[in-house]
Amino acid sequence: MPDLPTPKDAAEAALFSECWDAVLSYADLCTAGSTAAHQLARQAFALGIREARAAEDGTRSMGRRSARLPRIPLLLTAVRTTAAGWEAGGHGHRLDPDLRLWLNSEKAARYTGPPLRRPIALRGLRDMQEPDAALLWLAEVEALPLRAVARRLGLDPQDAAEQLNEVRGLFRDRCHRNHLDTPLDAECRSYVRLLDAVTRSTTADAPEDLSRHLATCVECAEAAACLRLHGGGLPAALAGGVIGWGGLAYLERRRRAAEVRLGAGRPDLADPESEAAKAAAAKAKALRGGLLVAAVLVSVLALGVSLMPFGGETRDETASRGTPTDSMPVVGGGPSFESPTPKSDSPTPTDGATRTDPEPQGTSSSAASESPSAPGGATGGSSGGTGTGKPLCAVTYDLVNQWPDGFQATVTVTTVEQLTDWHVSWSFKDGQHVDQMWDASVAQMGSRVIATAADYNKSVAADGTLSFGFLASWEGKNTAPYGFTLNGHPCD
Repeated sequence: MPDLPTPKDAAEAALFSECWDAVLSYADLCTAGSTAAHQLARQAFALGIREARAAEDGTRSMGRRSARLPRIPLLLTAVRTTAAGWEAGGHGHRLDPDLRLWLNSEKAARYTGPPLRRPIALRGLRDMQEPDAALLWLAEVEALPLRAVARRLGLDPQDAAEQLNEVRGLFRDRCHRNHLDTPLDAECRSYVRLLDAVTRSTTADAPEDLSRHLATCVECAEAAACLRLHGGGLPAALAGGVIGWGGLAYLERRRRAAEVRLGAGRPDLADPESEAAKAAAAKAKALRGGLLVAAVLVSVLALGVSLMPFGGETRDETASRGTPTDSMPVVGGGPSFESPTPKSDSPTPTDGATRTDPEPQGTSSSAASESPSAPGGATGGSSGGTGTGKPLCAVTYDLVNQWPDGFQATVTVTTVEQLTDWHVSWSFKDGQHVDQMWDASVAQMGSRVIATAADYNKSVAADGTLSFGFLASWEGKNTAPYGFTLNGHPCD
């Protein structure tokens, strides 16, 4: 199994980080298990990067652009190609059964057959300039907000909405031209002009005869989906036409991932006047809040003065009665972290002069571990165990790949007990920072990292395993992490 390619520079390393999650998400749909998904994703990623580099080298040597897909859809098609290779090479049992049926059907043959017979969306996206195609794919299929897409592609955020509308029109024109170039029978060709006119209108309904034709002709139905820019069907047309099998499921996964990482929904660029109105309202609200807080403080101060004892008890006397003082610890739950947005979109500092790394959760102090009779100490031999000396979990940390300022790693946890939800925590020694994670959502404060289960892998059987991977940055040293816990219990 090939290793992941090493990024040539920092820009390509950032691009790898953005693309890997998409590749693994689609590979997980295509396979029958987590291990197979990671193997398929790694093979496809290596294949896709080789193809992309070869195309870029050919463009530089020939001095003109070759027709190719942008990076993410190119890597997704490499997943499909690699899966087809598995099926042909006798490894099809590792793939999803529905995908195997699709790979052996005429639908899959269209993607490798004559170019003029391939799906309209695939041909239309390939014919566009790569920056335009990337803008369309990231906004429509990956479901990223326009501000994030603009930052990623180096566009002016204020003009991104207008540029996206222009790119949609370009995609429609390319698809219309490709539909005309497709070898069509007489009936299909008779509907070309009518189909173009109906899909341009936001109110016109398809005539009955055209509607019946679209229900029986795959190529004309695909063209109609690509030509109709209104109605919200463009993302499905793109995903289904470019990826093929599992396109709609992949689209839904990417929407959910965008909601988790970047907030619910797909917010477009806001109207500047609306932004100004919101800012003014927020300022007025803050002013009202400040006045309210001041009034409350004055009331509390007056109440404190009225209740102040004449004798003035000492601090020791107060403590002797059991009343909590400032020096007494406050019992409460562990830290709760919000899932941060990707580092490339809204960087936030993770450490500073006044912040200290929290102590790994679930671990006992050295005094407690050395003295089982100490209050709160472990009495079963292994802290976090089941009471029989057997730990609740075991962790395998695998450093998959490493380059000068980043690395990829996989964490696999074996659990003794059945889980309906989970979170895995650990600490880094050398200031490493997790940039992206798949099969889990990530939160990091200082050196402490928490990985929380995704919606689709929360349940784990007894004596089963859970796994997830991540990309992270490092500087100087990249020592393996320590202090792994599962739901607060230490792991071996």
